[in-house]
Amino acid sequence: MSSIIDVTLFSTTFLTLFVIMDPPGTVPVFLALTSTMTAKQRARAALQAVYVAFGVIMAFTLFGQAILRFLHISVPALQASGGLLLLLVALELLTGKAEEPQPSGRGVNVALVPLGTPLLAGPGAIVASMLAVQQGDGDVASWVAIIAAIVLVHVSLWIAMRFAGVIHRVLGEGGTTLVTRIAGLLLAAIAVQLIADAVRAFVLEG
Repeated sequence: MSSIIDVTLFSTTFLTLFVIMDPPGTVPVFLALTSTMTAKQRARAALQAVYVAFGVIMAFTLFGQAILRFLHISVPALQASGGLLLLLVALELLTGKAEEPQPSGRGVNVALVPLGTPLLAGPGAIVASMLAVQQGDGDVASWVAIIAAIVLVHVSLWIAMRFAGVIHRVLGEGGTTLVTRIAGLLLAAIAVQLIADAVRAFVLEG
């Protein structure tokens, strides 16, 4: 089995991405961003968000270092920009703006932005996947471990969002609103932390 997959690398990659992408923690944010959707639309949004996140993570896993070098972008710059985007989303959740219905055909598909990226496939997850590649030996077992871990995390994300409607029915409108505000506060804290880490990295590089 170890010749087919690097179990240690699989375990560390899966746990790291699971903690960063936080499938249970996406539920209140997902409910807030899809509050005006029907159950069918919410299920489709969950699938779309997972597809987008998986595509972004895999792209940076395979070509991340080359992309950043080509564009002359440092990892702290990527982290800071992701933090700013998350902060904007957090402010919308805190003010209730994310719950306002968008005119048909004019709003941005929330499954793509901000849910798919940067909420799911954010700078933390992108950097973690790139570091996993660096930690591997570059052989087949390492690549199988990394890809399997990424797939399993995204399956967990889909399950959490797919059954978010059940949680919504249990909590009710008032409970969902309360959880949404708490999620916005936590997202704001995460965003500020990302920006602070990026600034610290810039200072150390300087």
